[in-house]
Amino acid sequence: MKLEDIRREYLQDALSEANLQDDPFKQFETWLEHAVGSNIPDPTAMVVATVDETGQPSQRIVLLKHLDDNGFVFFTNTGSRKAQELKGNNKISLHFPWHHMERQVIVYGEAKPLPTSAVAKYFLSRPKESQLAAWASQQSRPVSSRKVLMETFANMKSKFAKGEIPLPDFWGGYCVVPTKLEFWQGGAHRLHDRFMYQRQADNSWQVTRLNP
Repeated sequence: MKLEDIRREYLQDALSEANLQDDPFKQFETWLEHAVGSNIPDPTAMVVATVDETGQPSQRIVLLKHLDDNGFVFFTNTGSRKAQELKGNNKISLHFPWHHMERQVIVYGEAKPLPTSAVAKYFLSRPKESQLAAWASQQSRPVSSRKVLMETFANMKSKFAKGEIPLPDFWGGYCVVPTKLEFWQGGAHRLHDRFMYQRQADNSWQVTRLNP
């Protein structure tokens, strides 16, 4: 297999100044609706990139759980690698790879911790098994075997067999407040359309076309 020979043309669509919305959140919502409507698996999946104290980036995929004019919301165990890295450096990047539509969106910004009330509201909306899994998993930490993990899950299931499952004190969430958003639409001959929205001091957005 020759990796250098794997290629294709991007011909599905184009993105121009004429069809680009002034507000990047509205532009994102439009593209997200297209992704959801296309029935692909996990249209809200995004790559979350953080950086540790040595400058080493790390990435993982999480699901976008809310979007409004403040930013992009996700939830996680506060003991996880990403949460610990965000403690030291709250700069963050999100990447939505909608390959099937030949589109990508990259969000650059800062992660702001959500209030406990917002975290609790989301946690209680999760399926019971997902709530139990949050209690059972010490996210990002070593575990000797899957058997041990499943035994811990079974113990949590027994412990919280009756009544509501409480919010763990190690469960939290973040709102990613963007400073920049890039929209990428694949184009023929690798001449892709790229537009960068950059937040200004007055909270307006400056839009710039980038070279592919």
